[in-house]
Amino acid sequence: MSKPRILVTRRWPATVETVLAERFDVTFNPGDIPLGENELRLALSTYDAVLPTVSDRLPAAVFDGAPVVTKILGNFGVGYNHIDISAAKERGVAVTNTPGVLTDCTADIAMLLLLSVARRGGEGERQLRAGEWKGWCPTHMVGTKVTGKTVGIIGFGRIGKAFAQRCHFGFGMDVVFFNRSPIDPAEATRYGARQLPTIEAVLAVADFVSLHCPGGAENRHLMNAARLAAMKPGAFLINTARGDVVDQAALIAALKAGTIRGAGLDVYEAEPDVPETLRRMENVMVLPHLGSATEETRTAMGMKVVDNVTAFFEGRDVPDRVV
Repeated sequence: MSKPRILVTRRWPATVETVLAERFDVTFNPGDIPLGENELRLALSTYDAVLPTVSDRLPAAVFDGAPVVTKILGNFGVGYNHIDISAAKERGVAVTNTPGVLTDCTADIAMLLLLSVARRGGEGERQLRAGEWKGWCPTHMVGTKVTGKTVGIIGFGRIGKAFAQRCHFGFGMDVVFFNRSPIDPAEATRYGARQLPTIEAVLAVADFVSLHCPGGAENRHLMNAARLAAMKPGAFLINTARGDVVDQAALIAALKAGTIRGAGLDVYEAEPDVPETLRRMENVMVLPHLGSATEETRTAMGMKVVDNVTAFFEGRDVPDRVV
């Protein structure tokens, strides 16, 4: 019996690629260059499985124009708003993701961003590297204390809980959160957090607002101009969720106007394109989507995809099936 034909759209950790090569008839992307819409359309008409990442856009149009022979999209990542799930479902294509394994590392990056914007870490490093530091003085690059401040979390799933735990037990912060479904108060207390009824209630009290909700249509521009204006004067926004959760133009306007004090961003609306205005702002810490970027986590993500795809072709229950 021939092995399923599989396309891996980007380079993955070597240990994962080795396992894929042993189990499947696999094609890799040696140049590690994101595939365009036509290339992805061709892939769907050629391979039994396609293993995409967040850098691969799979809108409804990609599923049109040619017969789809792909049976499963094994997504490398927990977020899948780059895939038109309805179009995949209509054509009988299963979709899986990789939840759980990137929780701690993404929470760590959110903490890094919070500390960096509070203490002006990016700004300070740029000044030092440019040879512009004139030496210590009492008024130089004064930032914001973190201990004792209130952090508001939007979305209290795995990553939101891990972030709450770090903020409360690691840095003595008060933690409030909004979640669409009720969280048992006893469970919330384990993370040093308490639930508030609305996003606006969180924004009204939080010195730092951190986003940990899914991307996609239901949360597109969740943080819009009105909600940015509803944040406390002097508050900071942290986003390690998905770029489309924030109205990027409204964020730039709020930062320019001083409506909020700063932002720490790991994700953007049109990655890898980040507006020059945003990149040049000293009160913004920007990272190139590093949330899961540790050797341990990226390998674990890859092995989760391997497990999902293997289970699918062996006719077993797929652990992380989205559709």
